Amino acid sequence: MSGGYDVDLFVDGPDYELLCTICRCVLRCPVRVACNHVFCKTCILQWLRRQETCPCCRKPINPSCMFVMYKLSKSISRLRIKCINEGCLATFPLSDEFLHSSSCPFQRVLCPHQGCGSLVLRSALEVHSQHCQHWSQICPMGCGTQLTQATQPQHNCYRQLRQQVEAQRQSHRAIAGALSRKMRRMQTAMTHVRRQVALICESLEATGEGQEGEEGEVEGDVYEGFEEETTGESSTSSSSSSS
Repeated sequence: MSGGYDVDLFVDGPDYELLCTICRCVLRCPVRVACNHVFCKTCILQWLRRQETCPCCRKPINPSCMFVMYKLSKSISRLRIKCINEGCLATFPLSDEFLHSSSCPFQRVLCPHQGCGSLVLRSALEVHSQHCQHWSQICPMGCGTQLTQATQPQHNCYRQLRQQVEAQRQSHRAIAGALSRKMRRMQTAMTHVRRQVALICESLEATGEGQEGEEGEVEGDVYEGFEEETTGESSTSSSSSSS
């Protein structure tokens, strides 16, 4: 790959002093070596990977002794060049090359729609985009629908939003129905628990009454035995006194 600018790119033929001896193109980022010869920076660095001498005079080159020639680079940037795009007749300074190429109507650019891959003129890009089969965008009315060339003509935001609302209503009804069934199951379970608790309480109360009855009988028997013992003792005491 050439390190310099193509000579045919310039409106007027550049001077011989502005050409790189290695690539024979106009100097790009010119550097001067110790022997005062000037080359493109990229060209001389690639040359030094194979040889360590100047390609003009064969003197040794020390890479640390190379100097960038900023003034010469600035002078070259003022030279006028032609647009490389077919059909464009514009001329401009070399320094404006990027600015022109980013707006040139004859520049071929890649279609921005994913999956297309077509290279079209920048001036025809808008028309191509409108008819590109890979065209798609979010509905500009705000309904959130992804539109394509096939679906855009039939798209209706009101109908789309109504369908979305109806779908949400059905979802909410399903959720409400599930919650209602769950509540009924919980109420049935609570009723069953209350019945079980009531039965347990009744059982405990019946057990308590039976125990109280048995305790009353035991107390009656004890009282009767105590009375019999007291009566016997009283009778014995009376007999002794009579004697």
